[in-house]
Amino acid sequence: MQPQQHTASYYAASINKVTDYPQLKGHQTTDICIVGAGFSGISAGLHLSELGYEVTIIEANKIGWGASGRAGGEIIGGFSGDDVLQKKYGSQDADLIWNMRWEGNEIIRNRVKQYAIDCDLKWGYLDVAIKKRHVDAINSWCEDLHNHNYPHETAVLTKDETADLIGTNKYIGSLLNMGNGHVHPLNLCIGEAKAAESLGALIHEQSPVIKIDKTSKPKIYTAHGSVSANTLLLAGNAYHQFDKKMRNFIIPVNSFVIATEPLTNDIIQKINPQDLAVCDPNYILEYFRLTGDKRLLFGTRLNYYGNDETYIKRELRKRMLRIYPYLNNVNIDYAWTGRIGVTINHVPQLGKLASNIYYSQGYSGHGVNMTHLAGKVMSEAISGSMQRLDLFNNIRPIAIPGTHLIQRPLLSLGVMLYKIRDLL
Repeated sequence: MQPQQHTASYYAASINKVTDYPQLKGHQTTDICIVGAGFSGISAGLHLSELGYEVTIIEANKIGWGASGRAGGEIIGGFSGDDVLQKKYGSQDADLIWNMRWEGNEIIRNRVKQYAIDCDLKWGYLDVAIKKRHVDAINSWCEDLHNHNYPHETAVLTKDETADLIGTNKYIGSLLNMGNGHVHPLNLCIGEAKAAESLGALIHEQSPVIKIDKTSKPKIYTAHGSVSANTLLLAGNAYHQFDKKMRNFIIPVNSFVIATEPLTNDIIQKINPQDLAVCDPNYILEYFRLTGDKRLLFGTRLNYYGNDETYIKRELRKRMLRIYPYLNNVNIDYAWTGRIGVTINHVPQLGKLASNIYYSQGYSGHGVNMTHLAGKVMSEAISGSMQRLDLFNNIRPIAIPGTHLIQRPLLSLGVMLYKIRDLL
């Protein structure tokens, strides 16, 4: 496995400051070693550094190289599979589970303020409806928010009100939620890494792990060094390569994104004057928002496993123009793809492989919010409080043997099945 630079995304082209952490060389010892410097690893590392632990973070490529630095950047409250947790634990943990749905959002809000992270953070989000059952779900969600005294503005909007907000008649209604939002995810991840570094965390990029000794004092090896730790956290998610069993816990699914050239003020006033993030409720969903420099960023999933920029631009442009046909003459400046980790039961996988080896992965499309919650939950567990980790760890991951060997046929089958469900 050779170290790589960032993919040619809009985010990589607009990094505030390119990171240049050293490769791991020689042997180190530490309290906590974290493998993976995406949101999960960086969030956990920052929480643990704030608690006073010695933290070493090892990244195969660059900070935020995977999904954390390629995602749509939409901060969506809740986490996939929360209904499974609610069914398993019932009323005894209902409030705890509800509060966790939004905690990741608040962690981001507080981190950006506390550490003055420049990452184009904006609040305001629109769940849009395509079918009547989506409208029914939106009404139910809004009622649930009100019943739980949700502290941010929410409103169910009609078709006309939705069209006035985002300049398209494609949707028959929507739910406005000012507690969700959007962000430049790569700049957020890099900002949080710098915050952890300021508290003493050691970070090494371009250092793929090639071996792990799972002993009473775990030890990881790279091509040029090693780290012994009291505790090890594996946070590679869809790019995890180290443990054969864990590779069968998740299905890596490709997500595709384009970004247009900067839009004129006239177009912005027509399509998104309030700078909202927008997402539909389909399984093969479409989402879009404005970037900090007012490009339209548009993403979806495709039954495709490659990384051909021309193909991605062509296919996503078609979908974008179905919503905004008057963007036909707007150039597409960037197109890229990345993997997200999807679990079979959609429950995020936060757990333990041994008494001192933890893992966090499988956010199934809710990564920006859930990774920040996961980082805090993992830091709590490592520092001695297992209550919230046990909510996830007691739901055993569903494994499909050989998943990592048959990703393409699984992807095609999954996309086909989800398209059928979207049509129902």
